[in-house]
Order: sequence, then C-alpha cells, then structure tokens
Amino acid sequence: MDKIFRTDIIHKSQLLIVVALIFAILVFATLLFFIIGKINPNAKLNEVKARTKSWWVMATVFIGATLVNTNISYVAIAFLSFAAFRELYSILGFRESDRRAIFWAFVSIPVQYYLAFIGWYGAFIIFIPVVMFLLLPLRLVLKGDTQGIIKSMSMLQWTLMLTVFGISHMAYLLSLPKLNGFENGGRGLLLFLVFITEINDVMQFTWGKLLGRHKIIPKISPNKTWEGFIGGIICTTIIGYFLRFLTPLNNYQALLVSFIVAIAGFVGDVVMSSIKRDIGLKDTGSIIPGHGGILDRIDSLAYAAPAFFHLVYYIAY
Repeated sequence: MDKIFRTDIIHKSQLLIVVALIFAILVFATLLFFIIGKINPNAKLNEVKARTKSWWVMATVFIGATLVNTNISYVAIAFLSFAAFRELYSILGFRESDRRAIFWAFVSIPVQYYLAFIGWYGAFIIFIPVVMFLLLPLRLVLKGDTQGIIKSMSMLQWTLMLTVFGISHMAYLLSLPKLNGFENGGRGLLLFLVFITEINDVMQFTWGKLLGRHKIIPKISPNKTWEGFIGGIICTTIIGYFLRFLTPLNNYQALLVSFIVAIAGFVGDVVMSSIKRDIGLKDTGSIIPGHGGILDRIDSLAYAAPAFFHLVYYIAY
C-alpha cells in the first residue's frame, strides 16, 4: 500500500487539517443549500448547487493527488490537461488540414509532463512556448493549405499554452526540491494553490450574490460584479495568510502571493467566458454531467497555476 498511497502524509497533520477543512466546507455548503431549497422552493440555487457539486468532484481529484503516490499524481494532472486540450480544440473550429499538427500537439502533452516529472526546469519552461511555437507552424505549412493558416497557428498554440503549459505547473510543484524547515513540500504547495484558487471562486460568487450591484464586465460575464471581485480577493488573501504553513512563504509573501493568485484566477475565468461567448456555448464540454466540461472547472487554475508557481519559485527556490 505504501507504493500507492502516501502513508507518510498521516504524520503531516497540517495537510490533513486542510483536507478536512475543504471537505467540511463542501459538506456545510451542500447541507445549507439543501435546507434553503426546502424552506424556499423558489430560491434560485441551481447555479450555486451546480458549482458545489462540481467542486466535490474537483476537490476529490486534487486532494487525491496529494494522497496517492506522486507518480500517479503526475498522470492524473496530465489527464486533466489532455481532457481540457481535447475540449477546447474540439470547439474552436480547426480545419481538416490541421489534424496532423493537432496530433503533434497531443504528443507534446506527455513530453511536457515528463519534463515536469524529472524536474528539468530549463526544458520545461521553453518546450511549449518556444519549441512547439516554432515546430507546429512548420507542420501546418507542410500540409500546403494556407487558407486560414494564421488562425490555426494562433488557436493551436494558445490552446496548448492554456490547457497544457499552464496546468502542467501544478505537476512541477511536486518536483520542487525540499527546503530546510519546509516539510510539506510540493504536496503542500499543490494543496494551497488548489484551495486558494477555488475558495476565491466561491468567495467572489458569494459576495457577488450578496452585495453585487455594479457589473465589472457585463458584455463578457454579466454575473461578475465589482463587489464580488473585491470581496473575493480580500477573503482569499486573508485565507491564504492563515494557510501559509502549507508554503515556505513568510507572512508578507503569503499575502502577496494569495492576492495575485486571486486576481489570476479571476482573469482565467473571464477569459474562458469570453471564448464561450464568442463561440456561443454555455460550457466547453459535458464530461461532468450537468456541470460542464473539465475546462469549465479548471479555467481559473490554468492562469493561477503558472502565476503561483513562478512567484513561489522566485521567492523561495
């Protein structure tokens, strides 16, 4: 069993406290909305219930990544990238002649995650932004179809950056070297990132529902308000401060990183909303029945993960 589950985590009481806290929040939210629905059947709770159910799924996935053998964690996160990439390219309207280039984009996923697995930072950080940026257009050119080629080049590279490069930073967290006095390591960093990003989503949604009056970008996401945005960032920053024991950051660094992660998560959310609005879709997929696709659930993480990784890497490593 030790080869599959991280039994040493049993001794990491701090990690277990956070895991228990996450599930306690989910249980509380589920019961609360159930009771409100019984008291007031006309209450508009469909959206918040859908969010809560989807985060049950995502919390289980990411917390599982902290409990299982690290090798399995890399595979699990890589699968999220694969599913998100497949969802996004399938709705963007690529040409028939782009199939070979898309195949090589898929091949780049295990390569990127292998580089994260072995901890080769130099290659990891340039493989997709530089190597694939140069190679994929060449593959498109060799096909000989120049009609719409600029659009295909742009969409393919951007899809890789968002769904593979961005998400793969979560896997690289697990490969960061140990630091003296910081026992939680990559698992603690991954748990911190996921919890902060998702609590930011919940807090912005909650404050927006309670106090939201002024729309922030009504043409892109009509439900987003300044009150929800500001309230979410303040709450997320404070929560990040109290969870700093999961990171090697000091008090001020934890506040700064939590603040930036909250903003990055918001940006990832609205960027994906703009894409879906342009295409005319509500969700990017239906892999989570009734709650959208994988990318609908991890759009915030696609932006927050690289921001968090590079801040922590610069400050602590």
